[in-house]
Amino acid sequence: MSAATVRLSVAQAAVRFWASQWTERDGREHRLVEGCFGIFGHGNVAGISQALLELELDEPGTLRYYQARNEQAMVHAAAGFARARRRLSTLACTTSVGPGATNMVTGAALATIDRLPVLLMPSDVFATRVADPVLQQLEHPIGRDISVNDALRPVSRFFDRVQRPEQLPAALLGAARVLTDAAETGAVTLCLPEDVQAEAFDWPEELFARRVWHVERPVPDPAALARAVAVLRSARRPLIVAGGGVHYSEAEAALGALAAATGIPVAETQAGKGSLHFEHPQAVGAIGVTGSTAANAIAASADVVLGIGTRWADFTTASSSLFKDPEVRFVNCNVTRFDAAKMGGLLVVADARAALQALAGSLEGWSVSPDYAAEVSRLVDRWNATVDEAFTTRHSPLPSQSEVIGVVNEVTEPTDVVVCAAGSMPGDLHKLWRSRDPSGYHVEYGYSCMGYEIAGGLGVKLAEPDRGVFVMVGDGSYLMMAQELVTAVQERVKLTVVLVENHGFASIGALSESVGSQRFGTAYRFRDDSTGRLDGDFVPTDLAANAASLGVEVHRARSVEELRDALVASRSAPGPTLVHIETDPRLAAPSSEAWWDVPVAEAAGLESTTDARRTYDREKERQRTYL
Repeated sequence: MSAATVRLSVAQAAVRFWASQWTERDGREHRLVEGCFGIFGHGNVAGISQALLELELDEPGTLRYYQARNEQAMVHAAAGFARARRRLSTLACTTSVGPGATNMVTGAALATIDRLPVLLMPSDVFATRVADPVLQQLEHPIGRDISVNDALRPVSRFFDRVQRPEQLPAALLGAARVLTDAAETGAVTLCLPEDVQAEAFDWPEELFARRVWHVERPVPDPAALARAVAVLRSARRPLIVAGGGVHYSEAEAALGALAAATGIPVAETQAGKGSLHFEHPQAVGAIGVTGSTAANAIAASADVVLGIGTRWADFTTASSSLFKDPEVRFVNCNVTRFDAAKMGGLLVVADARAALQALAGSLEGWSVSPDYAAEVSRLVDRWNATVDEAFTTRHSPLPSQSEVIGVVNEVTEPTDVVVCAAGSMPGDLHKLWRSRDPSGYHVEYGYSCMGYEIAGGLGVKLAEPDRGVFVMVGDGSYLMMAQELVTAVQERVKLTVVLVENHGFASIGALSESVGSQRFGTAYRFRDDSTGRLDGDFVPTDLAANAASLGVEVHRARSVEELRDALVASRSAPGPTLVHIETDPRLAAPSSEAWWDVPVAEAAGLESTTDARRTYDREKERQRTYL
């Protein structure tokens, strides 16, 4: 007797499959794919578009469609959603053939670098090839099977092209496996040729049955745990570095308990910030290039460093110059063996929460010395005073970015979320922001992608509608990608965007100056006819007016006091609001006293460059290789 079948198009089958997938962890179930962003064109208008419409009419709310304005932005929104949901749920993204597909490459790279699950379903050219070359098709002279979608291969954790209906079930199941695998997840790409999308096939009904993907918590290997405990018990000046894995595994309470019991100070990466409440006795703040002087001083003298869920990026290690003890040892707990093997450390391949709980049991009765605990406390007190000063010192005529951050931090509720991604703002937030909730800090810094902010904030709000979401964005990133404000207006999504305008690329301006390039090409200035260079007056952009033209409620603040009032007023707005304020880019946040390796020209005719090179050579001597 043959199994029951249902006749659907390939696109209809794909959509109905994703509507039936769930994840489960700790007894709680979550829909794996909660919605689909899409921009339709000739590749998917008759396929995925028709399938989404049919599902929306047949089963309203099962897989909600969101109308995006930019393909890259909708992937950012999906990544923001997935991060807010602790990687247990995500959104899908569908595009037409050609530029719609390649526009997703940047978003896919971000998701994969940040270990975030996103589902991409770009359309592809005809599998039958009868209409070659179709509009927007790449014709490669040595490969008839190559399309522009192949650009997504190196930035995807899973990639498949479905050339025949029979291939779809295996492709769907393979994609779902990677989306739900904490150690392997990232961008998942299913290329669907436009003719195949519309092709009908008799599918087994079991393909669309409710399927639950169980997200395990791998426990540490007993021998690996014993080795790690032995190293930690021998430490005189231990330090914990908390990364994004703490959040993804919901390990904040376990981390706090271990730190409190042992007295080991905890520093946080960008992705790990908020792992502890900023007032936790063992919280020493951000670490690395954008870190606190407290965390960095502790790191400099640490003899044992326990990394929890961190991938040890260059900003965390200050380009391998931060940990100065020549005998320093690393213990790395990570669900991904690839990351656990970094820094020449002992590997503990496990879920962060499971690892922390196991370590706490094995370290019972052991703690750091009172002298070390007192030293840590003094360093933290000194840094807190520095932050207080940065938040409250008033500058004129324009405020500093630190003042703006201080006001936003003051006005927001503990459960509100601050979202940022690129420029000088993420570094200042990492140093200065005082986290009061594990999910309250959302800064994308693995890819540090300009334009992520508003789209990512949209994704966060869709994932956590009961939280206030405050997007902090500079004028450079705003100009890169602000289109999803229209989506927020359309969906009546309540976002508060704080637009900090400094008429240029402030972060790169400061970096340019530090490497002797004199802030070249970093300010928005007219070309001066007398010099032929971009060194004339500032270009008179009005980004607040731009936001208003997109349907956003806009407030203009000329001081931090007006900023405070505008932020309070924005809470009562039913839809997205934008608060615009100008700052002075020359007023820097407190220094982290850490270094970032950005090579300086070794031969130059500019004195500023040769001076910078001498500084670079001195700093380079402090760099080390961890084997």
